Amino acid sequence: MNATETIHLSTMLGTYPKTKPLKEGQIRSPLVTLDIANVDTAQKAFKDVVRGLKYDVAELAIVTFLQAYEAGKPYRLLPFVMNGMFHHKSILCRAQDDLEPDALAGKTIAMRSYAQTTPTWVRGILSDEYGLDLQSVKWLSQEGAHVAEYADPPWVTQQTAARGLEEMLLAGEVDAIIAGGALSGDPGIRTLIDEPKEAALRWHERTGVVPINHIVAIREDVVQSSDELVREVFRMLRESRAAGGGETQGSIDLQPIGFEKLQASLDTAIRYACEQKLIQKGYTVDELYGKVADILG
Repeated sequence: MNATETIHLSTMLGTYPKTKPLKEGQIRSPLVTLDIANVDTAQKAFKDVVRGLKYDVAELAIVTFLQAYEAGKPYRLLPFVMNGMFHHKSILCRAQDDLEPDALAGKTIAMRSYAQTTPTWVRGILSDEYGLDLQSVKWLSQEGAHVAEYADPPWVTQQTAARGLEEMLLAGEVDAIIAGGALSGDPGIRTLIDEPKEAALRWHERTGVVPINHIVAIREDVVQSSDELVREVFRMLRESRAAGGGETQGSIDLQPIGFEKLQASLDTAIRYACEQKLIQKGYTVDELYGKVADILG
């Protein structure tokens, strides 16, 4: 690459304290300009990434990335977590119900989308920690996947979102719901897992896993075109996060960066996605990185 040449990369990142320095132009490079789309909520642009292939650099939910990779979309993983969250708190039931995590067989559980990342982590935890046979549950999904090529497995029922998840739960239409945020705090609803924060910390101590929600992906043609570009994009993301701040839970970094720090979490995410038929093959982490691992390793 010519030393004086500046390459423009179309970029989609949500708006957070850690991306604000990038979006406001405080983090710059002589080699690359990130043309950042006017998107505050990354989820709203996921389809533009995995269906329209609109961006060179993009924030994606990890399950969306895995499904896009399997469908042959031209993206590779960067070892940069945009956000993560413990999800023991994300499965809820009615407060008066005597329902336990190990007694969900035969029950009906609703979520926004079966292919969403939050339910993937919740289902994996229920299987690993509480011995739940996931196919013994009736799963209700209100939306399809971001990746057009994916179809839900036969044990998932698509249901038009006539009601919100909390409304369905309180009306007795379902036994539990999975929701990662935007909850009302209704006293008639409780977390299914008792003391979810403590349960999540114990799980993390045993497994070393941080549940990754969103990561950053980069187009394969950019990776192949220049090692310098990949290094610069990664540097700019890291410096923006350092300037804007990350999120922790106690001493736990919920936004890990780097190959070693992501390994256990990615291995678990891939396993959960494969077990739940969100992807058909248990890919290795090295496959997802491709040449990125050589460039940044």
